Amino acid sequence: MRLHKNLVVAVIKVLDGVFNQNLYADKTIEKVLKLDKRWGSRDRGFIAETSYDIVRWKRLYSEIAEAKTPYKHKELWKIFAVWAVLKGIQLPGWPELNDTPNRRIKGKFDELIKIRKFRESIPDWMDKLGLDELGEKKWENELNALNQKASVIIRVNSLKTSIDKVQEILSDEDIQTEKIKGFPDALKLVVRKNLFLTDAFKNGFFEIQDASSQLVAPFLQIEEGMKVCDVCAGAGGKTLHLSALSQNKGQIIAMDIYKNKLHELKRRAKRNNAFNIETRVIENNKPIKRLYGKIDRLLIDSPCSGLGVLRRNPGSKWNLSLDFLDKIRATQQDILQKYAPMIKKDGKLVYATCSILPSENELQIDEFLKSDIGKDFKKEDEKKISPNQTGFDGFYMVRLSYK
Repeated sequence: MRLHKNLVVAVIKVLDGVFNQNLYADKTIEKVLKLDKRWGSRDRGFIAETSYDIVRWKRLYSEIAEAKTPYKHKELWKIFAVWAVLKGIQLPGWPELNDTPNRRIKGKFDELIKIRKFRESIPDWMDKLGLDELGEKKWENELNALNQKASVIIRVNSLKTSIDKVQEILSDEDIQTEKIKGFPDALKLVVRKNLFLTDAFKNGFFEIQDASSQLVAPFLQIEEGMKVCDVCAGAGGKTLHLSALSQNKGQIIAMDIYKNKLHELKRRAKRNNAFNIETRVIENNKPIKRLYGKIDRLLIDSPCSGLGVLRRNPGSKWNLSLDFLDKIRATQQDILQKYAPMIKKDGKLVYATCSILPSENELQIDEFLKSDIGKDFKKEDEKKISPNQTGFDGFYMVRLSYK
């Protein structure tokens, strides 16, 4: 591979934003990619994939480069040089890359990969937490899986088309896909492509959604004509799936504290022909209490650490903290307590997270079931989706029935 300086400079800009300004990697990359309209798909791919790779292995590469935060400009170049040397890429004679110690880089790498926190490139506190909650073998297996590049998986919108039709349409656009056994609406891309530019996406024939996430809506066991509520709807990936499963019948109420996310959901719902979705902004407890005892099915897609989706969001490893985790656990229990009374008799609740930590998952449910509000609920079923065992995102979901 031949390195082009303007592309490497773009990568350095991304690293500065993510490492020094604590910006989200995806948003930073998106912004940097707009800097030069002359960049083709291969150029843009290099910038995005190289940036994500270095963000994923930040701790390992920084340790090898002997770079410390806050990262000065020359240290970001050293980190890039470590990436290039370990990839076997010949370094050009640019001033920023002069005196790169190739042999020392390789020797240091061989030394550090024997230590888990460097080998898997994670903070000390996160390593201790995973070890305490999952045990050494399981934690190492999950970390290894979470450091692999995520596949691109889509969910076909059954309100508009069929999986065979979408596969045929994408094939005509030179985008090859594979069906996934056990996932009736899922297609996996053979080679990564920009799907947002396709006519099939613009026409609402599919949404990008990992296979694990596609299990949540069916787990709710909705039936035609039901009143369903998604209380942490966000931009509505699972809400749209619920609408498709209901065949646009019944009522789906999508709630969130963020008005802008619900506005995005409305836009997506229109594109999807999902007409039975009603959005409600949660500004106080009134809209919640009005629904007490009136909901057949309740989805709590709870805010969480996101440790199950590190493959997609490697930068979150460096933005998370123990304090945040303590706060999010309190929030999870508060949401369960606050929204569970919406369920009517014989109704069902699904609590889901994209975390692999028991403290955010089954332990939260155990605490809820022992509470005054939770004592009349019964656990029906539970799924723990391991990235290591499935190759998909890490997810947890549990279905509770109310008697």
